[in-house]
Amino acid sequence: MPPHDPVALGLSLPLWSVVPFAGLLLSIALFPLFAPSAWARHYAKVCLGFGVPVASFFLLNAPRELLHTVLEYASFLILLASLFTISGGILLRGTLRGSAGVNSAFLAVGAVLANVFGTTGASMLLIRPLLRANAHRRRVAHVVVFFIFVVANIGGALTPIGDPPLFLGYLRGVPFFWTVRAMGLLWAAACALVIGVFYLVDRRALALESVAEADGDSARGTAQDTVAGGGEARVPLSVDGKINLPLLLVVIGAVFLPTPWREMAMVAAAVVSAWKTPAKVREENEFTWYPIEEVAILFAGIFATMIPALLILKARGAELGVVTPAHFFWATGALSSFLDNAPTYLTFFSLAQGVGGTQTVAGVSAPLLQAIGAGAVFMGANSYVGNAPNFMVKAIAEEAGVRMPSFFGYMAWSCGVLLPIFFLLTLIFF
Repeated sequence: MPPHDPVALGLSLPLWSVVPFAGLLLSIALFPLFAPSAWARHYAKVCLGFGVPVASFFLLNAPRELLHTVLEYASFLILLASLFTISGGILLRGTLRGSAGVNSAFLAVGAVLANVFGTTGASMLLIRPLLRANAHRRRVAHVVVFFIFVVANIGGALTPIGDPPLFLGYLRGVPFFWTVRAMGLLWAAACALVIGVFYLVDRRALALESVAEADGDSARGTAQDTVAGGGEARVPLSVDGKINLPLLLVVIGAVFLPTPWREMAMVAAAVVSAWKTPAKVREENEFTWYPIEEVAILFAGIFATMIPALLILKARGAELGVVTPAHFFWATGALSSFLDNAPTYLTFFSLAQGVGGTQTVAGVSAPLLQAIGAGAVFMGANSYVGNAPNFMVKAIAEEAGVRMPSFFGYMAWSCGVLLPIFFLLTLIFF
């Protein structure tokens, strides 16, 4: 078995070689729910424990596969870190008063910006202004839930920059503008349906609360009430940290460069952002490096442990019976609901390469690739653990005094709102 033959290598690997991958993903999904304090202290050790044995095996037996994975991980992390750093240096100011129309516009703008800043960047940029706009209201949790649906997940389906799964597809050979063409109508339909439902829900919520109750609610603080529309001090709309806007364009342009120039340009833009952005801007944004540090550690373990799973699926994918676009949409989405959607995308990407078909893009049938991308990006919204920004947005909202739904309370929203929409999209597109 030549080590440079991925198919032969995949056929030679035993099925139990995917156990570290499954174990790590289950740890990521379950430990934060049932032992959050222990997970916060020891998650790096868990990643190390699962990842090092797999990486060592491939270092000795198939170093080319390990090197390919390391380079892919570096490109993936550099994109995320550069967008995270630059978006964290942009501060939106201004007085807006949350209404069904204003909040829906927030979601629509966020859906577009998610394809430029990434879902993480757009979420971090817009969640605090949205909370300030709704600080006078009693019922705000549903606004944040729909923000997670649209901005942190579904909105990022239009470009490889939007969500990590699609960028990994780009690194695997999917043309940048193929994603825009293939996902455009599906993205527009999904965003329109979810935002349309939100508009009706938010109008109903506003009808159930009185202005007197909102003005008398001091739980979120007098200063926030004033900023949110108390009438005493209206702040005009403005943007601080403008130096980060051209740096964002640098990152977007760098996507089209070959390695290593792409990564060098992104790193340079992030360094300039960290150096030149005024400290006050990042302080007001409550910016910290912890989220990207956590992502770097978790994904180091994920990328190492997923090597056997990807090789096996690429070699044996046709044996599993997942063959139609609808199958791939729901199978990818089911895993993306509870496991991180980036490795899930790669898993089914490799599976689709084993299935074959016509009109292939990067070795994957175009209809299957569209279904895989939609399933990974859209259904990351089904639970708090489906995508990294989900928990970040939840934590920021709770810090602002919003009483967010529990894990299963959030899933009641996603099952009631998103699943019917996804079934409708299946009938129309898949």
